[in-house]
Amino acid sequence: MTVTKFQGTSITRLFVLDYGLFRVHAGGRVVGIPGFLLQTADGRNILIDTGFPAEYADDAATASRRDGLDGFGQMLHLTRANLPAGQLALVGLTPADIDLIILTHGHIDHVGGLPGFAHAPILMAAAERQHPRPLYFGTARPMAWPLADYRLLDYDLSLCPGLDIMLCPGHAPGQLAFLLQLPETGPVLITSDAISRPSEPSEGFAGSWDVAQAKASGSRLLALADRHGAFIIWGHGPEQWPTLRKAPDCYS
Repeated sequence: MTVTKFQGTSITRLFVLDYGLFRVHAGGRVVGIPGFLLQTADGRNILIDTGFPAEYADDAATASRRDGLDGFGQMLHLTRANLPAGQLALVGLTPADIDLIILTHGHIDHVGGLPGFAHAPILMAAAERQHPRPLYFGTARPMAWPLADYRLLDYDLSLCPGLDIMLCPGHAPGQLAFLLQLPETGPVLITSDAISRPSEPSEGFAGSWDVAQAKASGSRLLALADRHGAFIIWGHGPEQWPTLRKAPDCYS
């Protein structure tokens, strides 16, 4: 399927969206759940990831038991304000204002709000979409792919000046990461879960879908960051999360 390129424009602003706070039982890590809003010079809006399903904002305990997530960790904070619509409202937008969705991979904390954006093309890796349902969590598969216009990647893509999308399998079969070039901030590397935290490479990417591929992807991204002198936004960096500039503030 052809991927629409945002020709003739560039990325001007990056908003970090706060999709909630989660504690991982193993090690007690408290991690933020990020999404990202990119705005272009010609006024288009790109949303990267959609957080947990909405029912987690209403009754996280029940939803966690249903999905088996309670054995992995505990939702510490997730309200309606942390759902995509609430985060977009902070910058004066609604879901209808989104021109393109990019899904980094199909796990529960990234794919949950996808049905609310099925009006927009959804750009994701072919390796993720080939699964009959999103990978979600463990063996749980309660969510269907929404009926939408899917644009599938099996290669790296420069979507427009200032936005390179990279296939970085390992954490998940079709994991994506991003290299941005912002006017003032300069280069920014969004690793998503290809590198969840700074310590993950030294820890060996334990628990990945494919550890060998995760190591290779991690090494590639770290070399890229070093080459460009990029500011790295980790997938779920416990120490970094409180320090990030979050919507309605932005990186420009």
